Amino acid sequence: MAHAAPAPGRTAVATRTPDILSERAHAIGRWAVPVGLGLVYGYWAAANERSGGPITGWNLLLGFVSAAVFAAVFFGLLQVAPHMRREVHAVVWSSFAGIAFGFMYSLTGASILRSVVMSLAVAATFFVILFYRYYTHEDAEGHRIS
Repeated sequence: MAHAAPAPGRTAVATRTPDILSERAHAIGRWAVPVGLGLVYGYWAAANERSGGPITGWNLLLGFVSAAVFAAVFFGLLQVAPHMRREVHAVVWSSFAGIAFGFMYSLTGASILRSVVMSLAVAATFFVILFYRYYTHEDAEGHRIS
């Protein structure tokens, strides 16, 4: 098939994907996503800690505290991380993922050394993926390239 040659002197204009959600939906999502993920994380932490045993008060407390801390840190990172340089941005999110995974893994009864090694592996993997993404989608100051 034949294609038209580009006209001289004209460049392609990048267009953004249309935003189909209202500003109110975005405002609700900024709170709902961290809270929802925090609740899932807290439930998962409590389930890992009890290992199929009976639900106790301490188990419930661990779940709610884990959920609150996870949601608070996640919300804080959503507010602060986009204003950082791409290298620091990737380090912050990969550290969060590694720490969250390491805590969850340590609740399964694994040794501390095994938990640390697995956590570092997860954090390193997240760093490589996130750094690549930020490096290809942001300039050196951290502004998104459109």
